[in-house]
Amino acid sequence: MERKNISILLPVRCIVFLLVFIIGSQIVNRDLSEISNWWSIVATIINIFTIGLLFGIAKKDDKTYWELINYKKGQTKVKQVVSITILVVVVGMLGMYLAGFLCYGVIPYAAPMMIAPIPKTLAIINALLLPITTAFAEDGLYLGLGVNGIKNKYCAIIIPAFFFAFQHSFIPVLFDAKYIIYRFLSFLPLTIILCWYYYKKRNPVPIMVGHAIIDLATVIQIIITSFVPGFYEMMCGM
Repeated sequence: MERKNISILLPVRCIVFLLVFIIGSQIVNRDLSEISNWWSIVATIINIFTIGLLFGIAKKDDKTYWELINYKKGQTKVKQVVSITILVVVVGMLGMYLAGFLCYGVIPYAAPMMIAPIPKTLAIINALLLPITTAFAEDGLYLGLGVNGIKNKYCAIIIPAFFFAFQHSFIPVLFDAKYIIYRFLSFLPLTIILCWYYYKKRNPVPIMVGHAIIDLATVIQIIITSFVPGFYEMMCGM
């Protein structure tokens, strides 16, 4: 994949999230903040779109998706998966709390809409879909296509890491500068580390497993807020 194509494809999720939320708010005639709790459903749908895009790109280059992300059977050891999973969880949480302090002056701080309740059936279905599709979509795009597709060492880490983090500023879309910066800063330390690790090891499996687990923790909280009345208000008040 040529670099000129990389520059077009890496921002694709930012653009699609923006379009989906803006058009969606117009269709249902509600403010963006009123539909922000649907972010996880929107994310799963866009993940499926992204995965389809990656499969198409790989096929065009006479590759499989697995070759695109440099997956090699037997390459991964349990120790690697455990260590990277711990790293993802720890750096992810620290990044979120540090960004919350810098932007809102509060520790710990977490955007309340990220665990807002949704219809119960959708909460359960999405708990099964979101973690897996996110790992395949995001890691496939920013690592498999981004890191692998850029020749310069520093650009291969910095550019994919930037868009990897920046897409989260639009999940969900709210036109609030502080919120956008908070979401970006929350993920930037982690995405830089993940892109650097992948550049060195070219092994996506530990990253994908850790990524899926941290997203699983989020969807479990959404299930709880969707099933337990008052839990969401309690979490928002903490």
